[in-house]
Amino acid sequence: MSVKIALAGNPNCGKTTLFNALTGSNQFVGNWPGVTVEKKEGKLKGHKDVTIMDLPGIYSLSPYTLEEVVARNYLIAERPDAILNIIDGTNLERNLYLSTQLMELGIPVIMAVNMMDIVEKNGDKIHIDKLSKALGCEVVKISALKGTGIKEAAEKAVKVAQNKKISTPVHEFQSDVEAVITEVENRLGNSVPEEQKRFFAIKLLERDDKIKAQMTSAPDVSAEISELENKMDDDTESIITNERYVYISSIIKSCYTKNKTGEKLTISDKIDRVVTNRFLALPIFAVVMYIVYYVSITTVGGFLTDWTNDVLFGEIIPPAIESFLTAVHCAGWLQGLILDGIVAGVGAVLGFVPQMLVLFIFLAFLESCGYMARVAFIMDRIFRKFGLSGKSFIPMLIGTGCGVPGIMASRTIENERDRRMTIMTTTFIPCGAKLPIIALIAGALFDGASWVAPSAYFVGVAAIIISGIILKKTKMFAGDPAPFVMELPAYHWPTVSNVLRSMWERGWSFIKKAGTIILLSTIILWFLMSFGWIDGSFTMLEAEQLDASILSKIGNAIAWIFAPLGWGNWRMAVAAVTGLIAKENVVGTFGMLYGFAEVAEDGTEIWGQLASSMTQLAAYSYLVFNLLCAPCFAAMGAIKREMNNTKWFWFAIGYQCIFAYVVSLCIYQIGMLVTGGGFGIFTVVAILLIIGMIYLLCRPYKESTTLTENVKVTAK
Repeated sequence: MSVKIALAGNPNCGKTTLFNALTGSNQFVGNWPGVTVEKKEGKLKGHKDVTIMDLPGIYSLSPYTLEEVVARNYLIAERPDAILNIIDGTNLERNLYLSTQLMELGIPVIMAVNMMDIVEKNGDKIHIDKLSKALGCEVVKISALKGTGIKEAAEKAVKVAQNKKISTPVHEFQSDVEAVITEVENRLGNSVPEEQKRFFAIKLLERDDKIKAQMTSAPDVSAEISELENKMDDDTESIITNERYVYISSIIKSCYTKNKTGEKLTISDKIDRVVTNRFLALPIFAVVMYIVYYVSITTVGGFLTDWTNDVLFGEIIPPAIESFLTAVHCAGWLQGLILDGIVAGVGAVLGFVPQMLVLFIFLAFLESCGYMARVAFIMDRIFRKFGLSGKSFIPMLIGTGCGVPGIMASRTIENERDRRMTIMTTTFIPCGAKLPIIALIAGALFDGASWVAPSAYFVGVAAIIISGIILKKTKMFAGDPAPFVMELPAYHWPTVSNVLRSMWERGWSFIKKAGTIILLSTIILWFLMSFGWIDGSFTMLEAEQLDASILSKIGNAIAWIFAPLGWGNWRMAVAAVTGLIAKENVVGTFGMLYGFAEVAEDGTEIWGQLASSMTQLAAYSYLVFNLLCAPCFAAMGAIKREMNNTKWFWFAIGYQCIFAYVVSLCIYQIGMLVTGGGFGIFTVVAILLIIGMIYLLCRPYKESTTLTENVKVTAK
């Protein structure tokens, strides 16, 4: 008999960590709301017939966010056989609010109190037997991170699911409220199942319009609402919320014993006094990210990548493949495709995998230990001044791995205008696919300078802030930012398995892309660069005839567009355009056009060809353009889906490309002026653009002015 079990709980309660432990699934584990935007499923280890659904982290079953709608619709419509409710033992009161709602659905509930190791370490005590009796369901102590108690919790969930017993909530509100709830229940008739009547009655009293879509017919309960509001002198939603917390408070008193010394600051509190300090928070964050990128690109990651490029894809793989192809008498054109196309292109990209893996280990550690959750809190304080909320920074944190899940995580933002702006700006943060471009420019053009990679990250953050200020002052995006409520999890040492799982998931995604999209791109590019017209006839070209290739003709046709940015070379232009397919293609294209897989007669790599093709100033302009312009096709598809509007999609892509062009133009032209490189028409254009941008940043909000005028009129 197949069994479906739903995992439900608040954000940061350890739900996804438990899901990974129970299923062995490689799910991403994060410490902020919004990682699990959609439900995910996996088979319980040792039980092929037991499916576990990982629902989004939610605070309640009210339809305030898309996550709550997704979770509620699944629980009501698909009705799993049991709910495994994960609650954070260190924050019992808040977590039990969702639990009281889950128990009104009529679905058997097993409660797993997580982080019991931390509770016991703090000297606190949760009386499991009393808690089980008060809630009317079985309660199990677990630590998802350490793996203790999780098997027992899963087995109990399977057992209650197989029993098919309907759950009945034991909690009751005060008599006046219960009387009105009963009245509404009696009016529901057969429109909802008997065991769910209490849940639907309460939601109707809370004026939850979306719940009516789940019913065959919804009665008019306005009379009951008025009756209750008149008696209690408050709105019904607040009344019921208060009743839940009154009930929860009675449970806490009898089931939870706090350590007498618990008033002292915890280790997490002491750390937060420093890392979330109003003055120290940003400098600390800047130092942390500098160290992360410095180690990933310049030191450990740099050494590993140098070995991969110089030895593996320089001295070992290409000669071995060439020898094999010669031995089997492979045709010359096919040898060229494999060596000059696939090996040079894909190899150039894969050569940067070690740096990416080191970066992903750092990011996974920072996310798992709880620091990145603090960063969202820190950035909320800054973003709010520019019209965005900390919720907008969460997709950007996720986007450091890949822009696609980052864009999807914008669903957690309730305000449609803020959500659209977040979608438009999330991909400014360097994702894993942009890391090879950063590493290549830093290594080939800046001799491995340690400041280049971290600056790329902060250029992305600055672009988001500038865009937020400018866009919020337009009618399309005007309005107050969405409120941001977030629990900060206690700091803890992440498990090695979780960090490595997160690193491997991100890294493997990159490698798969190199084996599919980038492979196909390199084959097409090889054809375009290997064939052309010589003396009026179409023929395969020699290496020194590259300027006569089809690719050269295409590149020269568009290179003039980028000349004001300092890189009018057709090779640069072609690489930038191929980056729209996949950002890794920029490096792959360079690998083919400059022969990264080849080695000169004196034994040195021919990376110098790239360095000689443009100045450092032009190289930084090139780097910034590729960081800020429209993302890869996959991320564009995600933007199209999330915008759900063709005009908004093209507006987003157009804004990203124009913004990238303007910033790169200003960097190069003003840089040339400062370094004595000359003064020309595009220098004037750059100065005018900077003046225009300063004006847009400094001009007052029109809405604020209008609001002030309205206040004055009202005062009169």
